[in-house]
Amino acid sequence: MIIGTLLISWILKVVFFHTPAQLDPKHRVRRFLTLLLTAALALAALLPLHEVMAAPTDDVWLSVDTDKLSLAVMQGETPLKVFENIAIGSNGPTMVRRRNDATTPLGEFTITEVKRSARFKLFMAINYPNLDHTERAFLDQRIDVREYKALINDLKNGRPPAQNTSLGGQLGIHGVGAGDMKIHESVNWTNGCIALTNDQLLELAGWVAVGTRVVVR
Repeated sequence: MIIGTLLISWILKVVFFHTPAQLDPKHRVRRFLTLLLTAALALAALLPLHEVMAAPTDDVWLSVDTDKLSLAVMQGETPLKVFENIAIGSNGPTMVRRRNDATTPLGEFTITEVKRSARFKLFMAINYPNLDHTERAFLDQRIDVREYKALINDLKNGRPPAQNTSLGGQLGIHGVGAGDMKIHESVNWTNGCIALTNDQLLELAGWVAVGTRVVVR
């Protein structure tokens, strides 16, 4: 707040005291708006990510269609925005994911963290392995008792689940970053995450926060 006040004060000083007197009002207004936009961008870069993003409403959720390769922002049962030509894991979707198998897990998840990413612009982490995947994996003997207890303990206490078990982790929604757009447009290329273009991701961020539901089908 203090930084914002200082920036506004600086803009007003530049426009009214350091702008050539011969400039007409139209040019003064244009200069004011240009400086205001510059200041807003600078302020956004200084703020924590959760303060920059718009707060979503409680009934907004994300629907990921792994057949159509689309991600829809939903409000109840109404689509607000559909992002086409997304990418998923290079080995497709699955209900029996294992670490490093490059598949995208199906099911219902929630966003546990939204953070800036040097590689992918933004990263929206999901709570994989969730309870359903954990229970299935234990019954199928894909995880041992120690891993099962660690995951259950995290989930029951509202923490993001352990990411170092046999089921893998570090999954979420991210951008292409500096990657090859031709590859993104042609094949599923991720290690299991859901990838959008950088522009799509930044637009999506306006609807997403920690706790947003994500249904992958």
